[in-house]
Amino acid sequence: MSKRNKKRDGLASKAMQPLVYGGVRAMAAGVNIAGLETSVRSARILGGAYAQAPFNKKRLDRARANLRWVRPDWSEERIEQTAVDAYRHLITLAMEVACTPRMVTPDGWANRIEVGDLKSAVGRLLSGKPAILITGHCGNWEILGAWVASLGIPMHALYRPLDLAPLDRWLRRTRQYRGLGLIDKFGAYKVIPEYFARGDSIAFIADQNAGNRGLFVPFFDRLASTYKSIGLLALEHETPIICGSARRIGVPGVHGLRYRVNVDDVITPDDWVDQPDPLFYIAARYRRSIERMVMEAPEQYLWMHRAWKSRPKFEIAGRHFPDALRAKLEALPWMTQGSMDRILARSATDTQEIASSKKP
Repeated sequence: MSKRNKKRDGLASKAMQPLVYGGVRAMAAGVNIAGLETSVRSARILGGAYAQAPFNKKRLDRARANLRWVRPDWSEERIEQTAVDAYRHLITLAMEVACTPRMVTPDGWANRIEVGDLKSAVGRLLSGKPAILITGHCGNWEILGAWVASLGIPMHALYRPLDLAPLDRWLRRTRQYRGLGLIDKFGAYKVIPEYFARGDSIAFIADQNAGNRGLFVPFFDRLASTYKSIGLLALEHETPIICGSARRIGVPGVHGLRYRVNVDDVITPDDWVDQPDPLFYIAARYRRSIERMVMEAPEQYLWMHRAWKSRPKFEIAGRHFPDALRAKLEALPWMTQGSMDRILARSATDTQEIASSKKP
């Protein structure tokens, strides 16, 4: 593309920003006027139609394939239903995001949020010392972060700034108004220690694909690229990791829609200090926790994401499974022979598929 065309496209994008921003704000206002229950009913209809639209076939097929791997015991009917429900959940999230600032307030959150087992985390969150909070793309992570902030606990969430500058400013303003700070993920590793020094906690959505340089640990019995930064921060600052989620409960779209906040695991320095590879242990353990969160409500997970997109170097190079990696996996306290066999079998399949794709 020529410089002239790039400049023209940039000017066009800038000209469109007010229109897009106005459209999003109008939608948010419409959701709040119509009410959450009415909006969720509409979202589920729209999500079901979007899932099965011809242009979405590739992503829906990916969701089906991911579910077949994760739950080989499920029928095709259940896999299909869950894959479509994941899109209903995705569109519902957009409606919920618009309502979150009004739903989750210091005085009104109890009308929407049911608190589960938080015994292992409450003391740490109220201690005045920092913690790392982990969740995945399961349930409603916006509700989770807003709820913790509404309790007066100093907390900041890592996020990727929106490409649309006016919309990004609006998002920051509405979240910070309720006490939830947002940290730009680009360069965050350098500034997070300042927040820790003040006793503030940091929240991460930790199930994204971390690229070819990530740490490969099991996620549903398949190696998944995982960010090293979370474990490195925990190790360097001896900060506990609290793994939790907020999932929708009841029948979506019905009056009285509520959310349940629950803590699945707390990983402390005492847990990793004697591990042969503490960084690998931390990443594998919180990924395992996210697995449990996902399966509490599998229809509320984004199965269309490419969670296993990046592959380890040995698979790309067509080499055998490394003995050192196998030893790390076998050292995990929860590893079973069945899971180990599945990890090895899937890695061999991935290696063969990569090799086949390279053939002319």
